[in-house]
Amino acid sequence: MLIAHLLGRSTLRSGLLRARRGVFWATRSRWCSDTAQGTDMIRSRAQIKRVLCVAEKNDAAKGISEIMSGGRARRREGFSKFNKIYEYEYNLFGQNVTVTMTSVSGHLLGLEFKAPFQKWHSCSPVLLFDAEVEKNCPDNMVPIKRTLEKEARQCQALVIWTDCDREGENIGFEIIDVCKAVKPNLQIFRAKFSEITPNSIRRACETLTEPDCNISDAVDVRQELDLRIGASFTRFQTLRLQKIFPESLANQLISYGSCQFPTLGFVVERFKAIQAFIPETFYKIKVLHEVEEDSVEFSWKRNRLFHHTACLVLYQICMEDPIATVTSVTSKPKSKWRPLPLDTVELEKLASRKLRINAKETMRIAEKLYTQGLISYPRTETNIFPANLPLAPLVEQQAQSPQWGTFAQRVLDQPGGPNPRQGKNSDQAHPPIHPTKYTNTLQGNEARVYEFIVRHFLACVSQDALGQETVVEIEIAQEKFSTSGLMIIARNYLDVYPYERWSTKLIPVYEQGSQFQPSAIEMVDGQTSPPQLLTEADLISLMEKHGIGTDATHAEHIETIKSRMYVGLTADQRFLPGELGMGLVEGNVARVSAPQSAA
Repeated sequence: MLIAHLLGRSTLRSGLLRARRGVFWATRSRWCSDTAQGTDMIRSRAQIKRVLCVAEKNDAAKGISEIMSGGRARRREGFSKFNKIYEYEYNLFGQNVTVTMTSVSGHLLGLEFKAPFQKWHSCSPVLLFDAEVEKNCPDNMVPIKRTLEKEARQCQALVIWTDCDREGENIGFEIIDVCKAVKPNLQIFRAKFSEITPNSIRRACETLTEPDCNISDAVDVRQELDLRIGASFTRFQTLRLQKIFPESLANQLISYGSCQFPTLGFVVERFKAIQAFIPETFYKIKVLHEVEEDSVEFSWKRNRLFHHTACLVLYQICMEDPIATVTSVTSKPKSKWRPLPLDTVELEKLASRKLRINAKETMRIAEKLYTQGLISYPRTETNIFPANLPLAPLVEQQAQSPQWGTFAQRVLDQPGGPNPRQGKNSDQAHPPIHPTKYTNTLQGNEARVYEFIVRHFLACVSQDALGQETVVEIEIAQEKFSTSGLMIIARNYLDVYPYERWSTKLIPVYEQGSQFQPSAIEMVDGQTSPPQLLTEADLISLMEKHGIGTDATHAEHIETIKSRMYVGLTADQRFLPGELGMGLVEGNVARVSAPQSAA
């Protein structure tokens, strides 16, 4: 196998252990230790006159500044034309201070091998497991770094306003590293928030805390492992396969990733299951009863049989005395549950299914809506609304909408007010995705995603749809059949949630013990169907089930296997493995495409 050929198991194990003891693990640990010892310094805030605040994106910096300054922030340019600087006065630490708010554009520093190991032919790929790595600032981020250095020199404190997730915490420490390099005695604080709204930003300012170095360290270790494993295997299989297939793969990068390959493996596995599928013929009996203009089909309790003779015998017995006796008529309430609060994975899946917007585009739009203060933080594993989150004001904001405002008022007027159906998961960091402000100025897919989030929120704090189901069971020559009807009593959440359907199905009135002559009794055959190729929503579900990636990276991994041409999309947006993707999974790297390899 490829892995065994590349390196022995003991070499891999020792290499990964050494990776955990990498340069930045030790460096960051020393910084965290210094931070803990410097708590007294951090609490001494009387000398703070100017504070540098840094957000993860320019839109977030702008939105936070507008809230903190009451719309009176002064804007000026930094060294990066994409990352503006906003200045204003604010009461922080119990005193008036001058705030300088700016931003980065995602990760400020990149992890890479030191110079001798950066070129592909400089060493054997196996040596990359032990090669020294370092964090450097890419050329396109240098202007941002210069801005931070300049502003930090004039400030006494730094407040990190990056997204409150693992990546955001790590980006925060990159900002800290850059700023403390020029101002070692800079006091460090962390703002915790889930939405860019006045209440959330005000609460974050009142409850500033310390950044969590353990979360950041976890990201550092993951980045280093991803770099070492990804680079070593990518170089090995690219160089090896280009040598074997020079005509077809001469200019092809054949990348490997510990999440990328299991994702590809799911697509190939489903395709191979379809290829290997052998259809089977089955047989069943159905009963039709026409009453005036209505036609009712009764389904066989046995469902279907795969033995023709057995089904034929039962059918002939029914035909010898084709009189149906109603053995049971039951009527009971039936509910269609309103949706659970929205987490990231469900947003990606539902947007793909209902809106036909892929996960990458959905998350790009959601991030933009978040930085505009229109929705809460879109990267969350939580589907439980916390008890301390007031929902009525969020619903009331939507009451002005000409599209769903009437329904929002119904939610406010219902007994008990907004009543969310609760899930079981909480990441203890962010609430479910929900609207934070009403708007009617969006266009295109941004408007569609925002509308979906609003309608989903209103639906989940509404009430279940209610109906009455009637089930009729009949017997013909001791063979049992049944049918059912449904009467919708209250649509409730369905009135605002057009993404689901629940329809009335009328059937004639039957009385227990009565008999009737069926209009037809038929023996029909059919064939079992193969599974379908995976949709993006199916693929995300499999990734979540097997722990491949995170809610924040699913879209990225899917996009990678598409851009590498490992997979393509059919006309109905289902994943089909390409020749290269099939070859990689079926060939020497089949073992590393198994889901457990990325668990």
